[in-house]
Amino acid sequence: MRPHIHPAYGPVVYQDQSTGDRFLTRSTATSRETVVWTDGNTYPLVTIDVTAYSHPFWTGGARVLDAAGQVEKFHRRYGRRG
Repeated sequence: MRPHIHPAYGPVVYQDQSTGDRFLTRSTATSRETVVWTDGNTYPLVTIDVTAYSHPFWTGGARVLDAAGQVEKFHRRYGRRG
């Protein structure tokens, strides 16, 4: 790899905006905010909207779409053919 062209890759704490849960990982993301982690070190804090802690697929809150209702809505809007 060519030197000095890649972003810095290091530890970052991500925080779920809706639940407040945090996890430590490595990333090239940067932030001006910092947080003291449980190991006593200070890391950049990146706040994001959705993580596995709040995503409906991972929390079991996924909803089932009514496919029959969508078909009827389509037929009402555009009519039936044949």
